Amino acid sequence: MPPQPGGDTGAGEERPTGKRSLRVRLRRDRTLLLMTLPALVLLLVFNYLPILGNIVAFQDYDPYISDNGIVSMLHSPWVGLENFQRIFEDSAFWNAVQNTLVLFFLQLVLYFPVPVVLALVINSVVRPRVRAFSQAILYLPHFFSWVLVIAVFQQLFGGAGILSQLLRQHGYDGLDIMTDPDTFKFLVTAESVWKDAGWGIIVFLAALSSVPTDLYEAAAMDGAGRWRRVWHVTLPALRPVIALLLVLRVGDALTVGFEQILLQRDAVGPGASEVLDTFVWWNGVRNQDFGYAAAAGLIKGVVSLGLVLAANKAAHLMGEQGVYKK
Repeated sequence: MPPQPGGDTGAGEERPTGKRSLRVRLRRDRTLLLMTLPALVLLLVFNYLPILGNIVAFQDYDPYISDNGIVSMLHSPWVGLENFQRIFEDSAFWNAVQNTLVLFFLQLVLYFPVPVVLALVINSVVRPRVRAFSQAILYLPHFFSWVLVIAVFQQLFGGAGILSQLLRQHGYDGLDIMTDPDTFKFLVTAESVWKDAGWGIIVFLAALSSVPTDLYEAAAMDGAGRWRRVWHVTLPALRPVIALLLVLRVGDALTVGFEQILLQRDAVGPGASEVLDTFVWWNGVRNQDFGYAAAAGLIKGVVSLGLVLAANKAAHLMGEQGVYKK
């Protein structure tokens, strides 16, 4: 018999999930919520609370007014949009923008495809030991500091490096790629590829592991060779991951390796190496012009947000989910 109004619906039955009250759902998921609480606190403290400091971009900020940074912000004089006007009239800022965009496009074209290719190559290795050894070798540089990475490249391509010594032994002039402003952007891209390409294949290998083997077997029975199976089975399986990472990479376009470039800035000069992050650091930390540096950082953040939204919209138009759904 159907349950009477207001009566018991049965001890073994539960109300649909969508009709459960917030209190019931909180009690049910309290363990998961407690597990995520430390991450949420860290995100709030180090990512969202500092956003309030952007008020400095509209001030002639003086940190020496008080030992308390908040008090210093409250008592620093307001200058309105003066810092932004100075930035748009500063040729050094536009040079940093140009260098940042050139590095981004170089890394997008030369660096981004490398993890995809490496993942395809490793996935095609049949022997598990060879595959594990290859992954370990490719992952290893990711754990090196940028100081060590640049030292390795200095020993290889510096004025007294192995390549230069080898050329001199054969009667040619030596090379010092590490101090050449014309090749600096390619040098930075090569360093990034060597250090982080192996780490980037983890996501693509995880996506490849979820591809059903039945698809490969069906394609092989239909006469598809190795390359056709890669084109018609493997790459379509990687397309959502590639679209997601491209959106994230575009959003990170104006951040092209602060520590890596700062360590090599003096060797090639700011004209070739200055990017937005080092521009903000140089003006804010070294020159103590905090309002000016904060304005440059705020412009970078707003533009990066716009790039994420535009790239995500493009992903939706291509039929992919992107960072978030429509």
